[in-house]
Amino acid sequence: MTDQLSAKDWLDQGLKALAKRGFTALKAEPLAKEMGVSRGSFYWHFADIAAYHAAVLKHWREIAAERIIVDVEAAAAGSDALAVLLRRVFSERLALENAVRSWANVDAGARAAVQAIDQRRLGYVEDLLKRAGLTDDVARIRAQIFYWAFLGQALTEQPLPKAKQQAIIDELLRMAAR
Repeated sequence: MTDQLSAKDWLDQGLKALAKRGFTALKAEPLAKEMGVSRGSFYWHFADIAAYHAAVLKHWREIAAERIIVDVEAAAAGSDALAVLLRRVFSERLALENAVRSWANVDAGARAAVQAIDQRRLGYVEDLLKRAGLTDDVARIRAQIFYWAFLGQALTEQPLPKAKQQAIIDELLRMAAR
């Protein structure tokens, strides 16, 4: 059974469980039961639950920052990468974002992962704003404002109507152009 599931399968299942039930769901036994395998499969890939938690956080960063950046850069070839990014992140369901941030309130490893991803994302948005012609200081300040807007969106339980969401994106893009 252990050769049928990869470490990535376990990590993907962990992110799903984290988004649905929070960080307390990241335990070998319940995850194995959900996946229809024994805990032995889990321990084939991970030394212990702490190693699994660290791997889940690394996988989250890959999905929630690095992969998005790569996708945005590819999709924006010849167009406005900031617009592509804003449309993407403001249209996503962000249960996983909230779950990881809740976990960070009680776990130092999760807190460090959140701080690292915040810095990575902020740096990327700042770079996009500099590419749009803003000075370093203005780009840094506006990147923070844009990121706070994203975090506010993530914390909002009621999704915005599409028209209001588009109006917010349009206003953020106007801010980027000035």
